[in-house]
Amino acid sequence: MSGGETEVRSGAGAPAEEKLAAAAYVPSSNAVDVTPNRDGGVLKEIRRPGTGDARPLTGDKVSVHYVGTLLDGTKFDSSRDRGEQFEFSLGTGAVIKAWDLSIATMRQGELAVLLCKSEYAYGKSGSPPNIPSDSTLVFEVELFDWKGEDVSEDKDGGILKSQFKKGDSFISPKEGALCEIHIVGRYNGCVFEDRDVSLVLGEGCIVGIVNGVEQALKKMKKGEHSRLLVKSKYAYQSNGCPQHQIPPNADLEYEVELKKFEKGKESWEMDTAEKLEQAEISKTKGTEFFKANKFNIAVKYYKRIDEYLKSEDSLQGDEAEKRKNLLLAAHLNLAMCYLKLKEDYQACQSCNDALEIDPKNEKGLFRRGTANLNLQNFDLAFTDFNAVLEIDPQNKAAKNQIVVTNQKKKQLREREKQMYSTMFKKLAAEPEESDPAEESKSNEQPKAENMGPESSSSPVS
Repeated sequence: MSGGETEVRSGAGAPAEEKLAAAAYVPSSNAVDVTPNRDGGVLKEIRRPGTGDARPLTGDKVSVHYVGTLLDGTKFDSSRDRGEQFEFSLGTGAVIKAWDLSIATMRQGELAVLLCKSEYAYGKSGSPPNIPSDSTLVFEVELFDWKGEDVSEDKDGGILKSQFKKGDSFISPKEGALCEIHIVGRYNGCVFEDRDVSLVLGEGCIVGIVNGVEQALKKMKKGEHSRLLVKSKYAYQSNGCPQHQIPPNADLEYEVELKKFEKGKESWEMDTAEKLEQAEISKTKGTEFFKANKFNIAVKYYKRIDEYLKSEDSLQGDEAEKRKNLLLAAHLNLAMCYLKLKEDYQACQSCNDALEIDPKNEKGLFRRGTANLNLQNFDLAFTDFNAVLEIDPQNKAAKNQIVVTNQKKKQLREREKQMYSTMFKKLAAEPEESDPAEESKSNEQPKAENMGPESSSSPVS
């Protein structure tokens, strides 16, 4: 139940063995005070013990059934009556304080009765019309399951975070922040690393920090101590990690404490000279990571150039020229990174951005042609490679790619021809089907527009 809204509507009733009797509840000697100060504000009495030792942590999404009554037994709300479990994020203020305190002490499958004084429920305001002012409330709660907060950028459940300890600020580190952390990594319950680490957020792979931990750090606060459940997609993927004896496609568990971080200067806090300087530094770092085959990190640095300079469109003279050259290099190098990563749609877009700045840029045209070739957009690839030759008729790489484009286009047509031929033969062999000759009229062979991957070897700008 939310502390900021009226109570959930009541319904027809729950199974008799799981309902509170319609009478005043009196806690037994087994009731336990779960308030931090032991002031008697929330008493919990276990009706049925749960299983295991695990309990939900702050930030976990928990699933419960509940029946809420006033002290005299009058029911004001019941998830059981609605036949639908209630879900909320624990410890975030999404429900009344009594629930955040008591459910954090429960185990899976536990059934308990909570006696909640007004100051831990709805206080003096109550929740009209069913909960009067200063009401002490009784809840029967059954805890079914919980899972951590999904902090993955794609929200695919690949990185789940649960807090052992909240942070002591409202600010989280951003890309480029210098972070000091303590990390404990486990696979199948066995510790494979336990260390203090300093890292620049976004460059974690340099010091052996997996992508999932870096993404989670962007959602953590200074002083926070959390558990992370990281799917293999965000850990060592299909490569595994022989150093730590982690097999391919292994899911991992981490405990991470964000001790402190130094917040980098935001772009809006910089003057023009600082932005140009930082863009130059980002270009240099991006190229270093590109040469080290760390293309994902290089992408981050090249993108920063655009973040620094895209709004600085009123510069004049040397500053305008420097901005133009940095942005052009950023888009060209992004295209090269995306080609290496086999992300050809993004490569095309980066080339388009570069060609908006310099429509006759050979690298932009060549790399876009390569991306279109990889995407089997043969006509577009042919146009781009021919445009390179119009600028430089002696460009051997473009000449070779035109040959490759024509070969790939021909190969695709042959495969399509064979595929349709086989299909028509099968149809002809089935007398109950219509005449294949008639069907062929309505099944015109489509144009071959696409082709398989092939990366450019052009150097980074």
